[in-house]
Amino acid sequence: MKKTLAGQNDNLTGMLLVAAPQLAETVFAQSVIYLCAHSPEDGAMGLIINRRLAQPGLDDLFAQLGIEPNPPERRIAVCMGGPVDHSHGFVLHSTDWTGEGSLGVNEQATLTASLDVLRDLASGQGPKQALMALGHAAWGPGQLEEEILRDSSWYVVPASDEIVFGLDHAKKWRKALAAINIDPLLLSGAVGEA
Repeated sequence: MKKTLAGQNDNLTGMLLVAAPQLAETVFAQSVIYLCAHSPEDGAMGLIINRRLAQPGLDDLFAQLGIEPNPPERRIAVCMGGPVDHSHGFVLHSTDWTGEGSLGVNEQATLTASLDVLRDLASGQGPKQALMALGHAAWGPGQLEEEILRDSSWYVVPASDEIVFGLDHAKKWRKALAAINIDPLLLSGAVGEA
C-alpha cells in the first residue's frame, strides 16, 4: 500500500510544512513554511513565514524600490522566505487583492511578485492580510515527498490565517505543532529517539 502525504492527490499546495527536530542544525530549524506550489511531478516552492528579518526593514526596502509613501501607511512583516534567491521578494496575501504577477495559491491565499501590491500597501490599500518574504524554499520532483515520508523531516499541517499572517513570529512553530496535537516539549532533538 502506498503511503500518501495528505490524502488529497498528494498535492500539498496551501499547507504548512513544520520542521521536525532533526532539522535543528539546518537553515530550516523550527521553520514554518507555507507551500505556494506543489506537485510530485514538478516539485515544490514555499515561503518561510516565521523568520522575521530585522534588516532590511520595510522602510529600507521601500526606499530601495522607490515606493512611496515612505514610511508606508500600512506595515507588513518582512520575512526570510528561504535559502533560495534572497534578492527576489514575494508578497503572500489574502485573496481580496489581485494584480499583475499574482498567482492564486488557493481560496485563502495569493502570491504576488510585482511591485503593485507593495505600492498599494504603502498607500494604505491592498490586501487585508499580507507578509513579504525575501527568498524562498524549493524542492525538485519527489524531493519533498522523500523528506516527509522517508526522512520524517517535516510535519504537514493545515494552514490557518492566524499562523500564516499572525504577528507573533516566535510562536508560529509551536502553534503549528499544536494544530496537529504535538507538544514541542515532548519532541526529541535526536533522530530515532522518542
